[in-house]
Amino acid sequence: MARTVWGSTVGKKAVMAVSGLVMLLYLVVHMFGNLKIFFGPGTFDGYAHWLRTLGEPFLHYEWALWIIRVGLVAAVVAHGVCAYQLSRRDLRSRPVGYVRPRARSSYATRTMRWGGVILALFIVWHILDLTTGTVQRGFVPGHPYHNVVAAFHDWWNNVFYIAAVLALGLHVRHGFWSAAQTLGAGSPTRDRVLKGTANVLALVLTAGFVAVPVGVMTGLVS
Repeated sequence: MARTVWGSTVGKKAVMAVSGLVMLLYLVVHMFGNLKIFFGPGTFDGYAHWLRTLGEPFLHYEWALWIIRVGLVAAVVAHGVCAYQLSRRDLRSRPVGYVRPRARSSYATRTMRWGGVILALFIVWHILDLTTGTVQRGFVPGHPYHNVVAAFHDWWNNVFYIAAVLALGLHVRHGFWSAAQTLGAGSPTRDRVLKGTANVLALVLTAGFVAVPVGVMTGLVS
């Protein structure tokens, strides 16, 4: 049964929809956590410490955080694999000798495809920059406020981050609507609400994530 669902186009779209909603939930929580940086280093560093002690004493230090990370990685991998496989199926289904293959794919589909690639590269960079500190010169373990400020003092990092967030906004806008249709939530009476929700989510997430580097660049966060 599971193999049949996974092997079907409908099944893969359902996996993409569910994994996308899991990632969307994480993004909303992550954005609210990021905005705590505007309340100062004590609040932001305290929030980061709380994440690592979440679930204690039932769970050990950082166990809850690692459970979240593993679940998120699983969602990202499932989402990416299904997107790639569906894309390959779409290419194979095109008639041989089709003169203008790009005309068959909509602007939204192309945006989602390239936006997904940009976001995948950004996730890797973001982890190396602010989680492990591998690529950040001023990284200090255990001081997330300092690390965020140090990272966004580099203009090129801000450009890359903001470009990725804009791609994220477009991805969320189309992805939420697509997931709703795949999971059967769409209908003539609900479509307007779903489209409005998709637009609001995309706008709020974009503004929320962009606010941090802008805050550092303007000196509001220092």
